[in-house]
Amino acid sequence: IFIWLSDRDKKTPEPFQDVSQGLKKLYRTKLFPLEDSYQFHDFHSPALEDADFDNKPMVLLVGQYSTGKTTFIRHLMEQDFPGMRIGPEPTTDSFIAVMHGDQEGMIPGNALVVDPKKPFRKLNAFGNAFLNRFTCAQMSNPVLESISIIDTPGILSGEKQRISRGYDFAAVLEWFAERVDRIILLFDAHKLDISDEFSEVIRALKNHEDKMRVVLNKADQINTQQLMRVYGALMWSLGKIINTPEVVRVYIGSFWAQPLLIPDNRKLFEAEEQDLFQDIQGLPRNAAIRKLNDLIKRARLAKVHAYIISSLKKEMPSVFGKENKKKELIANLGETYLKIEREHQISPGDFPKLKKMQELLAGHDFSKFSTMKPKLLEAVEDMLANDIARLMILVRQEEAAMPSQAVHGGAFEGTMSGPFGHGYGEGAGEGIDELEWVVGRDKPSYDEIFYTLSPINGKVSGAAAKKEMVKSKLPNTVLGKIWKLADVDKDGYLDDEEFALANHLIKVKLEGHELPGKLPEHLVPPSKRHQEIDMGE
Repeated sequence: IFIWLSDRDKKTPEPFQDVSQGLKKLYRTKLFPLEDSYQFHDFHSPALEDADFDNKPMVLLVGQYSTGKTTFIRHLMEQDFPGMRIGPEPTTDSFIAVMHGDQEGMIPGNALVVDPKKPFRKLNAFGNAFLNRFTCAQMSNPVLESISIIDTPGILSGEKQRISRGYDFAAVLEWFAERVDRIILLFDAHKLDISDEFSEVIRALKNHEDKMRVVLNKADQINTQQLMRVYGALMWSLGKIINTPEVVRVYIGSFWAQPLLIPDNRKLFEAEEQDLFQDIQGLPRNAAIRKLNDLIKRARLAKVHAYIISSLKKEMPSVFGKENKKKELIANLGETYLKIEREHQISPGDFPKLKKMQELLAGHDFSKFSTMKPKLLEAVEDMLANDIARLMILVRQEEAAMPSQAVHGGAFEGTMSGPFGHGYGEGAGEGIDELEWVVGRDKPSYDEIFYTLSPINGKVSGAAAKKEMVKSKLPNTVLGKIWKLADVDKDGYLDDEEFALANHLIKVKLEGHELPGKLPEHLVPPSKRHQEIDMGE
């Protein structure tokens, strides 16, 4: 399958074989020239490399110390990783990229940032203080065949945070946040306290709410009443920090392989863990669309940045009073934003943070800025309007070709199948292992109702059954599905067994379980089982 790259300057457009190659080509030929011309990399984010487009989906874990980040990774992989340290005190003092490799071992930061196959080369900019605190733990583990996991140092509180780091911690996290597929914020239900430093970090991740998930860990250490209060307090605190109208998804549970201390909420924890696992398992399938989305975000910011820089250049005097004019332009940057917003119909949300931009501009020489170059901007506009749409088609085709692409191994295997699979033996699955027909237990009470409906030749009509079924107060769409499942022989009538089955399915639905798409074998009435075999043949 080939998708053609439209480019007015080229007579013969070149095809893209896959999404990754397409993204690389678009970035190099259309977006990078604009970024380079307007010093985008000095202000916002280093240039992207091939490894950024080729790497596996990454999950970034962030949290205060002792919230269970390293234990969470251990739980997912069901295996210790090199350099792992767990304890109640601040133990993980480094950024550890846990990645797949045939040889188990550690790669130090300075060696990592010169490896062109790893997506970390641009971390070089954070200097030695950071690189001494950055390692890669390589190991052979099935989970790591599909994703990589980044463990971060526990966020400290008070003076400790400011003194002990020799690098810009929030800036490093922001760099990772731009490149990862999922950011998991961990909180400890037992000591819920969001320090100023943690608030600052969450704010630094402000533009990546779509990647953010929140885990309230160690929830088995408190009872249900306390858990409700802690959950409420967490939502209130996050609402103040993240400051968006949408509610962040919070997963509650105990993410390690130890017995639950207070098992009251076991079912809740199982359901939450299942949801979180499904979210993580879907990352490989959605990796291409995430990279495409991040490139669009980057292109929009680069476009706005080009307008800002060229506008400032235009205002600069050619000879005298440069320094004073620079100070004046920085002070009035908000007005420049408004002018660009009106002139080019750009949304206010696309602009970089005003205060941060003012600080960065102070260290630059405005006379070296580039003037407006319409051709570069047109190339990016063309990319956003045409090429991205074509790549989108290719993304969908790649997804369809690999429907089963999901994270496997480790803790993900334990909940897949067998009696400990999520929901096994519950709802419509009740009685799956039993020799007797599970509906038979309550059949005598259903038979009493059945015979009050005046059956003819041992069967009741749809109209008669409906009168009884609507008493459940379930909507017609649900009752219609129950009728289809219960009318096993599809004759438009229900005999005593089918009527009992219909009532059993009503009970399943009223207890809050989902109805099956197809009637499971163990629910087929005994007298109809031979018919099922005949129909199957």
